[in-house]
Amino acid sequence: MKTAVVLLSGGLDSMVCAALAREAGYSVVALTIDYNQRHRVELEAAKAIAAQLADRHIVLPLDLRAFGGSALTSDIAVPKDGVGEGIPVTYVPARNTIFLSLALGLAEASGASDIFIGVNALDYSGYPDCRPAFVAEFERLANLATKAGVEGERISIHTPLLDMSKADIAREAKRLGLDAGLSHSCYDPSPEGRACGECDACRLRAKGFAEAGIADPTVYA
Repeated sequence: MKTAVVLLSGGLDSMVCAALAREAGYSVVALTIDYNQRHRVELEAAKAIAAQLADRHIVLPLDLRAFGGSALTSDIAVPKDGVGEGIPVTYVPARNTIFLSLALGLAEASGASDIFIGVNALDYSGYPDCRPAFVAEFERLANLATKAGVEGERISIHTPLLDMSKADIAREAKRLGLDAGLSHSCYDPSPEGRACGECDACRLRAKGFAEAGIADPTVYA
């Protein structure tokens, strides 16, 4: 059985991505980055999801609060006015570039040539590192910068959710038999871990379940 490294944040998208990797026949090594994000409840969600979908789960500490520059890693208010134009302050500088680089290192060390990431370019917050051009360029870099790539074991970056709407992703979760309630998407949860219902992530998630005609399992504050 081939092994794939799956970036598992604890959100619905990464949950579905991990399940699709398993459905495709891969043994899943889940990589969760503890970047000292304000929505730390997603780390617990990642552990619960990995217990069901991963053969191995690594939680890697990487304190991006030392960099700041985002509402998720510094004392900047999370916007609650709805999804707007431009790149929002919840964008974490170069996050997916950093995370994919770590996944690439783990993949090469594990003898894996496949990496899965749940980026989405339809219903999303406008982050530049969720776009097809970024993924294509990172894959090209991965095959230039690694021993595996240079020696002919091509690294592939899989983005099975890239062209899906949030409704499509909610439907996939149901088709795959996943308990979507295990996942967490909110950027600014309450101290009890309940979703705020107002941040971009909450709005997009709720929109997806509503458009799919599926009951939203999210517990809101």
